Amino acid sequence: MTTLLLFLQNLFPSACHDRVVLVGGTVRDLLLGTESQDIDLVTALSADELCALGFRLVEATSAATIFFKYHPEFGRIEVTRIDRMDDLEDDLLRRDFTINAMAMDLNGIRTVLPGAENDLKKGLLRACSDHSFRDDPLRILRAFRFEADGWRLTPETGALIRKETWSDAFRAMPVERFCSEMLKALARKSPERFFQQMIKFNVGAEFLPELFRMPQIPAGPLQHHPEGDLFTHSIQVLQRVAAVSSDPLTRFCALFHDLGKLATDPKLYPKHHGHDETGFRMAVDFCNRLRLPVSYRTALAWTNRLHGKGNRWDEMRCSSKIRMAEQAIKARIAAILPQVSAADKPGGLPMAGWEDALLVAGMSGLGLGVDQEKLEALPVKNRASYLLQKRVELLKAKLATVHHPA
Repeated sequence: MTTLLLFLQNLFPSACHDRVVLVGGTVRDLLLGTESQDIDLVTALSADELCALGFRLVEATSAATIFFKYHPEFGRIEVTRIDRMDDLEDDLLRRDFTINAMAMDLNGIRTVLPGAENDLKKGLLRACSDHSFRDDPLRILRAFRFEADGWRLTPETGALIRKETWSDAFRAMPVERFCSEMLKALARKSPERFFQQMIKFNVGAEFLPELFRMPQIPAGPLQHHPEGDLFTHSIQVLQRVAAVSSDPLTRFCALFHDLGKLATDPKLYPKHHGHDETGFRMAVDFCNRLRLPVSYRTALAWTNRLHGKGNRWDEMRCSSKIRMAEQAIKARIAAILPQVSAADKPGGLPMAGWEDALLVAGMSGLGLGVDQEKLEALPVKNRASYLLQKRVELLKAKLATVHHPA
């Protein structure tokens, strides 16, 4: 805190200090002793004064004018203008939650809404006003994202969400805004909370209708899925993966690894024959609709297709293991696949020999010890099977060494 305040005192001339305050998440993180990626300020300085200090205008709305500056050590510095410092309390009241409605001047003196510091200590999310969510419905999703980071909604704030219907507002909202919150939540310590809260408050089906269908669909035969429904199963897989990986993409693939089960004819319940291939096809449209990066589309599609085989890894022939490893390498899920497959059932075991399979699958002919002249003498149609046989021989040798060390 001292370092940041000293930096800001040097950044702004002393005559400006009484017109500049830290606000929002920056103050929250400072008081919690956690690192903040950005610096958020509110100031009554004029646009000309800010430009003279190296800030540039990046956005103008009817509510605020945002100025931006980047510092190599402290990162992004964003400044919101108000006409006079007497307007600061109104600015705080317009914010989402009390934990973000705190200001700190350049001497470390705080201005907070009533109860804000107590909410901060207790980890509570309390809306700043009764119309906080009406002002910006995205704040509901932001609240769920905060829940994924350990915060908890107060009953009163939860009631504000329940008392209104948000469908029209969410239909008008760009899907990118939803996905931004979802991906941030997936990176938090308890990502499952984001999706559990969506179901609990019946909010967000406009973006993820698949999620809201999961509770009504059996995960599979009860002897294999005693947890019952697909939503519970998917959340459990997400939790297990989150315990070993902080990667949002891996966690995303874990949650939606059984996407194909949504397309099963109810007459076939509780079984879901062919859901792996169905999920492979569904993942493309699913990720495209959410405007997610190509890497998400590819990873989810191939995780859907291959995770079931990963569950049967020990039963597979070496040739099948190598082909699976080749597919995982190409889809860039070599690290994701074994984690999701192991998490697909309680006490799931790692895919023994997976790293060896990846190594062998990625080897060149030279690394395999292939006689190049012999390879080129073969008919073109036979070369792939010849190389595969060499890979199988090498993988068998490696696995035998693991199981029967000298």
